[in-house]
Amino acid sequence: MKRLFLLVTALLLSVGMSAQETEVKKTTRKAKAKTEKSVKEAESKTEKATKKTKEKADDAVKKTKAKVKDNSASAVGDAKSDAGKAKSKVNKADAKVKDEAHSGESKTQKAKTMANKADAKVKDEAKSVPKKVKEKASNEKAPKVADKVTGEYNGKKVYTGPRGGKYYINSNGNKTYIQD
Repeated sequence: MKRLFLLVTALLLSVGMSAQETEVKKTTRKAKAKTEKSVKEAESKTEKATKKTKEKADDAVKKTKAKVKDNSASAVGDAKSDAGKAKSKVNKADAKVKDEAHSGESKTQKAKTMANKADAKVKDEAKSVPKKVKEKASNEKAPKVADKVTGEYNGKKVYTGPRGGKYYINSNGNKTYIQD
């Protein structure tokens, strides 16, 4: 009888243990499914945010390129108009020289010096055309502001960016941001 009682007790305990294991397995599966779902959601949100950021950056680059093209085109147009004005001055000076050549010798000398001066001006303005184009194109670029060194972290200099982010340069030469 004792043996039968022990046998039944042992059987009940083993059944009870296996029932508990299945409940643990069920809760583990549920937790694992929830975790996988949240990981997938986080990955999709990250992908969307990355795409948006990339699109914004591409738009900004396109706008900047367009501005530089417009500014350089206007600078070239300005330079051409300056050169045209200088040519018209030379033509006027040449016309004066021809008119004065008929009227007398001293006037001819004056006209030649005026023509020489006009030619010199044209040459100077022609030389300055590329400078004007470069100046206008370079004036439109955004000024580059160096980040400030604000401390030290693990033996490396800590920099603060223009928007307040703190980072250091790692051994690969990349920025590693620090959270406060």
